[in-house]
Order: sequence, then C-alpha cells, then structure tokens
Amino acid sequence: MNKYLNQLVKLAEVNKEIDAFEPRVQKIEKSINVAFEKVKNANDSVDLLETEINEAKAKKAKNEILLAELSEKLKSIGKKTSAVKNEKEVKALQLEEELAKEHCSYANEEIARLEKIIEFKEDEKTKAKESYLQFQKAAEELNITIEKEREEIEEDMKAAYAKKSEIVSAMSPKILSFYEKIRKWAHSSAVVPVRKQACYGCFMRINDKTNALVTASEDIITCPHCGRILYRETA
Repeated sequence: MNKYLNQLVKLAEVNKEIDAFEPRVQKIEKSINVAFEKVKNANDSVDLLETEINEAKAKKAKNEILLAELSEKLKSIGKKTSAVKNEKEVKALQLEEELAKEHCSYANEEIARLEKIIEFKEDEKTKAKESYLQFQKAAEELNITIEKEREEIEEDMKAAYAKKSEIVSAMSPKILSFYEKIRKWAHSSAVVPVRKQACYGCFMRINDKTNALVTASEDIITCPHCGRILYRETA
C-alpha cells in the first residue's frame, strides 16, 4: 500500500471514530431527557391532582354554605308555621319546606360524593408524589453517570482530533481535497476495502483490471461503480 493510500485509510478510520461520537452523545442525551421527562410528567400529575382536590374542596365548601343556609331556612319555616292563620299559608310553607329539605338532601349527597373524590384524589396525589421523588432520584443518579460519560467522550474526541490533525498535516493537499469531496456524500465509507473482489462501500463486484490495480498500482484507485476510494487489506 503506497504512502498516500495508507494516509487515507488511517484518516478514514479516524473520521469513522469521530463520526461515532455524535450517536454516543445523542444516546446519553436521550436517556437523560427521558428521565427528566418522567420527572416532569410526575410533577405535572401532582399539580393536576392538587388542582382537582382544590376544586372539589371549593365545591364542597359551597354546598356546606348552602346546607347551612337551608338549615336556617327550615328553622325559619318552622317558626312561621306556628304563626300561620289559614290553610293556604300552611300549604305554601309546607311546599317551601319540602323544597328546602330536597335541596338539603341533594347538598348532603353532593358533600358525601365530593368527600370521596377528595379522599381518592389525596391518595392518588400521595402516590404521584412518591413516583415524582423516585423519578427525580433516578434522574439525578443517571445525570451523575452521564456526566462521567460526557467527560470520557470529550477526552476520546480530543485524542481523535489530535490524531486526525497529525495525519492531515502530513498529507498532500490535493489528496486530502479529493478525499473530502468523496466524504461529502460517502461520509464514513469514503475509503473502503476490497473483499472477494467486491467494493465494500456499494458491495458491487469490480472487474479484474480494477481488482489488480488495487493490489499493484501506486495510484489512488476508486470504485468504477460508486467512486469510493479502494484499498486492499493487509494481514
């Protein structure tokens, strides 16, 4: 393998290593985002339950005020009944009393219903708070682990870029420019080996002449099908 091709192979390997950093970063960023999304969702659940509890308590309080007012009204009707002088007034007060009692019954039922809702929601809120604390703890622990991974990735990246800089500085600008043009579309597969007389970029079989040139020629040989730079692997 000639000097230039050897440099290209090394550069391609380093670039492949560099290209792999982004998926690694994305993977750990996704994991921490998922963890904190769980924290947010759990916290939102607590807030929603708190709102629903407060709304139920407010409705209960209104019904309790109404019940108190109805109780006073029934007392007032009782006093009026002893003072009425004719049957018409008696019937009117009886009807008013029946309506007040119906409203009292409804208010009591509504208060009982709302108390059950409040009790259920309070239990759900307790569970939601426990989930929130668990998710928060897990997210914080994961964040510590991920910070270490980030530091490791940064160190690996520094080493890879230093290696790349060393290779590039020793390369011919013309060869480098040629490689970069291919890399724009081929990315990490700009330089590929020939195996079983096939390009390992497009996996198309190359002809005998090209195959022989890859082995013997001092020139940079490209795949006749896809244009990637070819090289023969050494044992």
